[in-house]
Amino acid sequence: MSDANVRIPEDAKDRLAAIAAGEGLSLRAYLARLADTLLTPQERATRAERARAALQEWNGYAPSPAEQQDLDAELDRRLARATSR
Repeated sequence: MSDANVRIPEDAKDRLAAIAAGEGLSLRAYLARLADTLLTPQERATRAERARAALQEWNGYAPSPAEQQDLDAELDRRLARATSR
């Protein structure tokens, strides 16, 4: 596997290196593991679509776009309230 250089602020690199060291990993190994555990936007969209299809097949749940938007707004409100505590 070839290496790549990524330019980030020094303080961000230091923080990531400290986190990696705390887990017994080099910064290179930590970033490789992190990249393996995160999903791309396309992967997240694909998983969400599969989940919606499975839910609809299981119980017929199929919110309209307006209902989905209302549900998303409610979730955002609840998350904002929970994180402000």
